[in-house]
Amino acid sequence: MKPRETRFSRLFIANRGEIALRIMRTAKLAGLETVAVHTDADADAPYVAFADQAVRIGKGPVGDSYLDADKLLAAAVASGADALHPGYGFLSENADFAAAVMAAGLVFVGPSADAIAAMGNKAAAKRLMQAAGVPCLPGYEGEDQSDASLILAARTIGMPLMVKAAAGGGGRGMRLVLDPAELPHALTEARAEAISAFGSAQLILERAITDARHVEIQIFADRHGNTIHLGERDCSIQRRHQKVIEESPSPAVNADLRAKMGQAAVNAARAIDYEGAGTVEFLLDQSGEYYFLEMNTRLQVEHPVTELVTGIDLVDLQLKVAAGQPLGLGQDDIHPQGHAIEARLYAEDPARDFLPDSGRIIHWQPPRGDGIRVDSGIAEGIVVSPFYDPMLAKIIAYGPDRETARKRLIAALASAPLFGPRNNRDFLIDVLSSDGFATGKTTTGFLGHGFDMASAEPDFATLATLAALAFAEAQKAAAARSLSSPELLGWGSPGALNSRFAIRQQDQVLNLQLTLMPDGALTVRSNENSASARFRGDDLYIDGKKRQIVAFCRDGTRYFLADQRQTHRFHLNRPTDHATDSQGGSRLIAPMHGSIRDIFVEPGDRVEKGSRLLVLEAMKMQHELLAEVAGIVTAINARQGQQVAIGSVLVTIEPDQDRTT
Repeated sequence: MKPRETRFSRLFIANRGEIALRIMRTAKLAGLETVAVHTDADADAPYVAFADQAVRIGKGPVGDSYLDADKLLAAAVASGADALHPGYGFLSENADFAAAVMAAGLVFVGPSADAIAAMGNKAAAKRLMQAAGVPCLPGYEGEDQSDASLILAARTIGMPLMVKAAAGGGGRGMRLVLDPAELPHALTEARAEAISAFGSAQLILERAITDARHVEIQIFADRHGNTIHLGERDCSIQRRHQKVIEESPSPAVNADLRAKMGQAAVNAARAIDYEGAGTVEFLLDQSGEYYFLEMNTRLQVEHPVTELVTGIDLVDLQLKVAAGQPLGLGQDDIHPQGHAIEARLYAEDPARDFLPDSGRIIHWQPPRGDGIRVDSGIAEGIVVSPFYDPMLAKIIAYGPDRETARKRLIAALASAPLFGPRNNRDFLIDVLSSDGFATGKTTTGFLGHGFDMASAEPDFATLATLAALAFAEAQKAAAARSLSSPELLGWGSPGALNSRFAIRQQDQVLNLQLTLMPDGALTVRSNENSASARFRGDDLYIDGKKRQIVAFCRDGTRYFLADQRQTHRFHLNRPTDHATDSQGGSRLIAPMHGSIRDIFVEPGDRVEKGSRLLVLEAMKMQHELLAEVAGIVTAINARQGQQVAIGSVLVTIEPDQDRTT
């Protein structure tokens, strides 16, 4: 019997941010009405404004909104939607949610609940793949989850070893173990993170392959028995098991290997009667052997690179398959052309070990140009919330070859700094510009031991640039207020007047003296340096050399300045702006907004430098906060489960005065 087609006209997107907006754009082109769901934190987000209808679902925290299956389903039914797209993350790979959607009479744009369940648990999925003949890493997927059994299994598997949450992915609940003595602590940490992220403490163990590549195959299947693959993506540029840069095709995969890996991925999909878009992830070692990692039963974050090289809109194909239509494509119809590279723009601070950041976006103009695509859920003026994943946008470049795509992506990032929350734009440029990436010789360990981030310390020419731009802005503002001509400002009857400009970058205060000279030049001096700044039209020259300024703006007491490689942020320095901890690190300060997950100490406890004090959960990740000094805990100003703001004093320690090490 021919499978029945199911028509739908109103699509509810059970997600947020850039993926919600990206799905809506294709849905509208397909003639569908769209329904957005949002929290108070997302009320002003672009995807909400773009939708035909929007439904509020909560205040902000994910547990009460985007992860609340009952709320989402009730909102979808109330909106009159007859289909639901889960996007990625949140409940996209939750089999119970998929089943509930279909039981409510809505079309679920994704695979069946049974297929999601089959691949949702890494232990069960691995057993299925072994039965289907898909190469798998040696490991332990047993039901006995006691530490004793896991430690015993680890001895057989050998080191290095990977501990993984059986119920999840995305790098959460995952720990690399190099020394058997580290395993008990790794098990404890992985379990805690797994319970928080996925609600399950089950773990699996796998032999870790160092210096491997992460290569994944995009597959598609319909309910008519057709299953194909659309080539591979190389996702080896990772940090803490989170993908940062992805590309298609992989520099390490030739036609023969592509065919073998593609067939293995198709076999994996057929083994669970898969339907829709899915991704089968593999580790590829230096010898060309590949091993199954997991299957993602949803659309991937990095799907745009596949779309660009194949010319196929994957969301459109998802909608057609969900409606019961055949793929309309066979394997012989897939002919990838050119090369595409994607970079993920995250709200995080590379200078502070990539801690997530939040706050209002002061300046953001998405890049444009030949071969450039931007998938973004942000806009100037909106607030990046601490409640959600820190990814802000995806910048994708396409070209006829890899080098063209790489250069286009660097140029796109260079032209589009983001001011407001700290972010990894400069870091992405450094990675893409590195010799290792340029030659395509990267593995999953590249960022850990093969890449050095360039220093962001500003030289005096940069300080003079900032001072000159700030001075020019102040001149224009003063002229507007006084109705005077700008060139008359800064002068009195004795001649030129000196201005003082005190700025702070992190903990360093920089005192500059500015003097407007009779010839229009601005002299900028510090105790050690001096420079001459001059405007020629809109161009600024420092000591006769033109400065390549991409963007500059002021927000209250903050200044932002970006060139084509680096972004700098400064504060006007005032005595009340910055209180230095005179106790030498004896106060533990919250480095970001978040929720207190665990507290390991009590008042009166003795701690050593580096001791674990508490765990702060922010943007779906857990961060251990450590003591900076040895001493006695005198106060704890937080409780488990409490939401804390960046800069809050969490723990106070009375440091040892005469302790020797």
